[in-house]
Amino acid sequence: MTCHFVSQAVTFWVMIMIISSCSPEQRAEYSEQHRPQFHFSPPAQWMNDPNGMVYYQGEYHLFYQHYPDSNVWGPMHWGHAVSPDMIHWQHLPIALYPDSLGLIFSGSVVVDHLNTSGLGSADDPVMVAIFTYHHEAGAKVGRNDFETQGIAYSADRGRTWKKYEGNPVLKNPGIRDFRDPKVFWFGADKKWVMVLAVADHIEIYSSPDLKQWSKLSEFGAADGSHGGVWECPDLFPLSVNGTEKWVLLVSINPGAPNGGSGTQYFVGHFDGTTFVNENEPATSLWLDYGRDNYAGVTWANVPASDGRRLFLGWMSNWDYAQTVPTEVWRSAMTLPRELMLRQTPSGIRLVSTLVAEFQQLREGEPAVAEDVEVKVERVLPPAATASGLFEIRLLLDSVSAGNFSVELFNDLDERIRIVFDADQNQFSIDRNEAGPTTFSPKFAGVQYGARALGTFPTELVVVADHASVELFADGGLLAMTSLVFPGEPFTNARVVAASIKIKSVTVTPLKSIWRGKLAR
Repeated sequence: MTCHFVSQAVTFWVMIMIISSCSPEQRAEYSEQHRPQFHFSPPAQWMNDPNGMVYYQGEYHLFYQHYPDSNVWGPMHWGHAVSPDMIHWQHLPIALYPDSLGLIFSGSVVVDHLNTSGLGSADDPVMVAIFTYHHEAGAKVGRNDFETQGIAYSADRGRTWKKYEGNPVLKNPGIRDFRDPKVFWFGADKKWVMVLAVADHIEIYSSPDLKQWSKLSEFGAADGSHGGVWECPDLFPLSVNGTEKWVLLVSINPGAPNGGSGTQYFVGHFDGTTFVNENEPATSLWLDYGRDNYAGVTWANVPASDGRRLFLGWMSNWDYAQTVPTEVWRSAMTLPRELMLRQTPSGIRLVSTLVAEFQQLREGEPAVAEDVEVKVERVLPPAATASGLFEIRLLLDSVSAGNFSVELFNDLDERIRIVFDADQNQFSIDRNEAGPTTFSPKFAGVQYGARALGTFPTELVVVADHASVELFADGGLLAMTSLVFPGEPFTNARVVAASIKIKSVTVTPLKSIWRGKLAR
C-alpha cells in the first residue's frame, strides 16, 4: 500500500500499523546519517553476506543474507536486488524465505543452460539457487547435522522462486559447520562442481544435475590461517602471464590479520577433482587488509566476451557488525572490484581494482595538480571534497624514508589517517579519531597492510563515502577497506609529511546513486 500522512487525531498504534505496512523501499530515505551514497545497502533492517551473485540477461543479481524484521541478525532470508552495471541498484522483493527445513543461509546461483536439472529447458533455462538450510531448532538442542544444502529455481529471471520438492539435495554427514555452497560448471568434465565450507577446511563435490552430489576431495585442514571457522568459499580460474591458475577464496572468522573477520586466498591448480595449493601450507595471503571486507564472492555467468572476474564483499566485521550506529538499516557492500593475478617477487598475488563502471560515479571536472611538494601539509582542493563523496588518486615517484599520510577530516575535528611508513614498507588506516567508537571496544585502532612490492612509482587510490574508506595501492596488490562513523561526513582532505614530492594528485567528486529518487 502507499504511505499516507495521518492527522494528529490518529492513535499511536494506528500510526505504527501504517508505518509498518509501508514497504522497506518507501521507509528508506537514503539520506540518513551514515547512509552510503554509492555502496549498496538494503532499504531497511539487517544485511550480511552477498549471496547468489549471477549475471543473466543484462542484469547483475545480488542476493544477500537479510533479516527483514530487525536491524540485528535473525532468521535469515535472501534479499534481492538487480543492476545493469553493479553500481545502480533496483531493490526487488525477498527471494527466499525460511521454511520447515531451516533458515536460508549463504549460497550461489547458476544458470542451467543445458537443463541438466530438468527444471527448465535448453531453450528456456532456469536460474538455480544452491543454498544452506540452517535448522535452528536442531542447532539449539546440540545436533551436529542441522546444516544441509537445498536448491530453488526461477523461470522468470529471478523474480519468483520455487523450492525443489526433493530438498535437501546434500545431507549433512554429522558436521556442525557445513555450509555456503559455491557452484560452477566445469566444462572439461561436463559436470557441476561445488566448493563447501566444512568447519576448518573445504570439501569439493560434483553433480551431473544439481540434485545428486558426490564428494570428490578435501582441501585446507593444514593450509592457510585457522584462527576461526572457514566460510563462503569461491573457486575460479584466472590467467597470469598466459598460464591458467585457480584461485580459492575462503573467509574466516575470527582470524583476520587485523582482527575479526577477513578473507584469505590460495593460488594453485584444479583438475576437476582436487585443488592443490602452490604456496607453502603455512602461507597466509589476504584479499583485503582492512577490517571491513568479509564473505565476498564473485559473479557467475559473466559473458566470455567480458572476461572479467567480478567480486563484491560484505563491508563489515562480526566484531561489531550488530552494534554500529545505524538504525534504519545495518550494513553495506564494498564497491564491486575486478580480480586479477600478478607476478611479484614474492610469488603470484591477487590484485583488486575498481570496476570500469565505477567511472560513472565521477561528477564534474577533477582537480588536478602535478609536481606537488608537501612540507608539513597540503590541503587538497576543498570544492572537490565538499560533498564527502570523492576519489583521490595520488602518484608517487618515490618515498625514501619516514611517513606521509592522507587525512580525511571534517569541521568537528574528526579525521581518518591513511599512513605510509617507508621504513616498514606498509600502509595503515587509523580510525581512532574518526568519530564515536563507544558502540564497540573493538572498533577503534590502527589497521596495517604490508606492501607486496618494495619499488616505486606507485599510485594510491582512496575512495570516500559517508561511512567508509577504501584504499588501493600498488595497482591493487594492496587493498584496505574500513568503516567510519563520523559525526558529519569528511568534507576535507590533506596530505601531511615532513617533506615529500608527489608527481600528481587528482581529486574527483563522486555522486550519489540515490540522489533525487528512491530505489524501487
